[in-house]
Amino acid sequence: MYGALDISTSGMIAQRTRLNVIAANIANAGSIANDRGEADPYRRRLALLAPGASNRPGSQSGESLGVRVSEIALDQSPFRKVFDPNHPLAAKETNPANDQVEGYVNHPNIDTTIEWLNAMEASRAYEANVMVAEASKSMMASALGLIA
Repeated sequence: MYGALDISTSGMIAQRTRLNVIAANIANAGSIANDRGEADPYRRRLALLAPGASNRPGSQSGESLGVRVSEIALDQSPFRKVFDPNHPLAAKETNPANDQVEGYVNHPNIDTTIEWLNAMEASRAYEANVMVAEASKSMMASALGLIA
């Protein structure tokens, strides 16, 4: 009876987490150094979604309801490089193992336009889950009204 509410609730939780990850990416789009002042650009995070696990009594083995965030992964795409040999964090020599090129400063691998689009998508998905939850509550209330 409450399966539809479980599904939409899990969707809202997953999209909220996704929005938090996107917000952290946007907030750190300019972070090129760690707290010790060393060159260590922020690496974009991704919220990976997976089918939700069911732990309801009476559920079939392997049955899943809704969605969950399986992990917050690091985007391994290369850093954005900006040529600025006078910058204190510019690479002193080329080192492919550390993704460094002489005279370039590594910047986070974040495209704020993509992040804003992802945020709009997550926001719309959250709103859709809210609408499903409201419709489910309305149908349950009508069903209870017919029974009573």
